[in-house]
Amino acid sequence: MLTYSTHLKKLILPEYGRNIQRMVDHCLTIEDRAERTRCAATIVKTMELLFPVQGNADAYRRKLWDHLAIMSDFSLAVDLPFERVNKSALNDRPHSLQYEQGPLEYRHYGLLLQRTIATAAQMEEGEERDALVLLLANHMKKLMLAVNPDGVDDAKIFKDLRVLSQGAIVLDPEKVSLHEFIVAPTQTGKKKKKK
Repeated sequence: MLTYSTHLKKLILPEYGRNIQRMVDHCLTIEDRAERTRCAATIVKTMELLFPVQGNADAYRRKLWDHLAIMSDFSLAVDLPFERVNKSALNDRPHSLQYEQGPLEYRHYGLLLQRTIATAAQMEEGEERDALVLLLANHMKKLMLAVNPDGVDDAKIFKDLRVLSQGAIVLDPEKVSLHEFIVAPTQTGKKKKKK
């Protein structure tokens, strides 16, 4: 009768396969500690043959020994060449990140652009500020074109820039003109036939 893998015990680390798991299970049944240690070292060498060393060899071998401990459910009592990995260390979760939640009036511009506009509004008048404002306005136009591919009026960008900077940045549409962006056509997926 056939034995299907769906009826067998679930693999702890499936990337190593069922045969390596069987080797680990057999290693757990060996009573002599020296023999069990030699068997564990052979299993690690076999794992290394399946997945050759890339990068730092010592760190990689430590990782393989840690995987062996995980596959044995931390019950394999052998003389390890490295410090034993702690089971509780695997269950540790990183602290959740606290994201700054704030109102976004113009979501299509994004929070980072709005922060940069606030920084530009606080800068002193001069060439550097004017160059930054022009870059911001052109970037805003590009972002607006992603939302509205039919076209964007420069006056709309200048109005949004004035609102986002709370009146600190005012551009005159007659004196300043923004780049004309053209939406690149998307590929249809069809390739040209060679003749």
